[in-house]
Amino acid sequence: MRIGMLTGGGDCPGLNAVIRAAVRKGVWHYGDEFVGFLEGWKGVLENRTMALNLETTSGILQKGGTILRSSRTNIKKIDGGFEKCLQSIQAQKLDALIALGGDDTQSISVELAKRGVNCVGVPKTIDNDLSGTDVCFGFDTAVSIATEAVDRLHSTTESHSRVQVVEVMGRDAGWIAVTAGIAGGADVILAPEKPIDIDEVVRLVKARWEREGAKRFAIVVVAEGAQLPHMEGQATIGEKKDAFGHARLSGIGPLLAEEIEKRTGFETRAVVLGHTQRGGTPTAYDRMLATRYGIAAIDLVHQGKFGELVVLRGNAITHIPIADAIAKTRTVGEDLFGVIAGLQPPKS
Repeated sequence: MRIGMLTGGGDCPGLNAVIRAAVRKGVWHYGDEFVGFLEGWKGVLENRTMALNLETTSGILQKGGTILRSSRTNIKKIDGGFEKCLQSIQAQKLDALIALGGDDTQSISVELAKRGVNCVGVPKTIDNDLSGTDVCFGFDTAVSIATEAVDRLHSTTESHSRVQVVEVMGRDAGWIAVTAGIAGGADVILAPEKPIDIDEVVRLVKARWEREGAKRFAIVVVAEGAQLPHMEGQATIGEKKDAFGHARLSGIGPLLAEEIEKRTGFETRAVVLGHTQRGGTPTAYDRMLATRYGIAAIDLVHQGKFGELVVLRGNAITHIPIADAIAKTRTVGEDLFGVIAGLQPPKS
C-alpha cells in the first residue's frame, strides 16, 4: 500500500517516534511505501511532500519536534480546501492517510473520511485532553519538564522567602498543572476546570508563613487556561486567533502573582514555562507509547479499520472512532482534585 502521513497542530515530543515505528513496520512487514506531507494539512492542501523510508526515518526516535514540521491549518475555512486535499491525495496515489494530531487536526480527518479518504488517527496533544485515551504521547515529557522546573524553583524561592507562581500549559484541562503540581510539591494548584478562588489561594499561601516551624515560602502552579473571578475570559497575548479560533494563551501567572502580592504583602514572582514544555528529547515513556501508537496505526490501515483513532486504555492499545474522540474534552476528575485537597491544610 502507499500511505501518507502528516503531523498537525502544536508539535510535541514523540511525533518522530510514531513516524519511525509506522514506517519500519510498514516497510519491513507489509511492503508499504510512505509519503510525508509537510506542515500538516497545509502540506496536503499544497501537495508538498517528502519521502518517508528507512533512511529518512533513521535516528529520529530520540528527537523532539517533527521531521514533517507542522501547522495549524483549518481546511474547513479555506474555499475549495477539501477539493484541493482530495486532488493531492489522488495525485500521490494514496491508499490511506495517517494523521497525527489533536482534536483540531482530527476534525479534518473526520471530514475527509466522509469524502472517501481512508483515514487513521494517532492522538497527539501536550495537554492530554483528548477524549477516549488515557494518555497522549508528549504529556509525560511536558510533565517531567514542568516538575523539574518546580523542583528548581523551590530552592531560590525558599532562599528569598517569596511566593513563586509557575504558569504551565493547559488550555481547557489542567493535566500538566495537576500532575506537575502534585509531583513537585506545590502549595497551590490551579486548573481550568475550577474558577480560581483567590481568597482560598491567599489562605493557603499565608498558611506557609503562619505554621510554626514552616519554611516561609510558597509555590503556586497554574494552568494557562485558568481564570480569576473578575476575568471575562482566559488571559491571552493580544487578540489574534489561530485558524481554529484559539487565542494565544499566556499571562495568568503574572496576573495571579500581582494579585497574591497585593493581598498578602509577600514578594511574589511569576515564571511562564511556555514552549519549553513541548521541546527537546522525549522521555522513555513517551518514546515507548509513541512507538506502540505507530505500530497500531499501520496495523489498523492493513485491517481496513478506517475512521479510527488508536488509543491507550489501561495498558492496552485499542481504537475508537475518531469522531467519538473529538466530541468532548477530557478534563481532570474530582479524584485528583481530592488528592490536591488532601495535601493542603483544611479551613479552620
